[in-house]
Amino acid sequence: MEFLVEKIGMSRTVGAPSIPVTLLKLVGAKVCQVFEDGKALVAYPKGKQFNKAIEGQQKKYNLSKEFNNFATLLVANKEAGDIDISVLENAKKLKITFNTKGRGFTGAMKRWNFQGGPAAHGSRFHRRLGSIGNREWPGRVQPGKKMAGHYGNERVTGQNEIVSFDKESGILVVKGSVAGFSGAYGKISITK
Repeated sequence: MEFLVEKIGMSRTVGAPSIPVTLLKLVGAKVCQVFEDGKALVAYPKGKQFNKAIEGQQKKYNLSKEFNNFATLLVANKEAGDIDISVLENAKKLKITFNTKGRGFTGAMKRWNFQGGPAAHGSRFHRRLGSIGNREWPGRVQPGKKMAGHYGNERVTGQNEIVSFDKESGILVVKGSVAGFSGAYGKISITK
């Protein structure tokens, strides 16, 4: 079963072995339509995005204005309505997918941990990339050369153990860290 979550942030447990944990809040989603393969079209609130396409979907599935985003998830529900979260009470391990923090256009030192040049004595080579190719042959930059460019905002999936789950507030506490910034939306699925 899959669920949409919002990352609250990190904390640690109080006890003799203090464990770093990440807090995840379940997004209140509604199942709009269930397909034959167990997957379903799910509506959830995120931001204030609104247009005629969203309005048409809201009218079709009789949704309120706040449900303005849609996703396809594997659910336990057999019919439309609120998502069934009872399966999370017995779960031990989760597969968690988030996008990493986006860092924009970065240099080679930040992006690939390159060493750089000497800091002083007029070297004029400090944080630059340096040589990127060979001589006359092959006369081009090799494919896959590590250079400056867009860094972050990549999909990352990891496995974490569940420390606790509060059904009333919908907050999951998982062991260790999870990719992404606080407030990011991601997807979790129960592993066997």
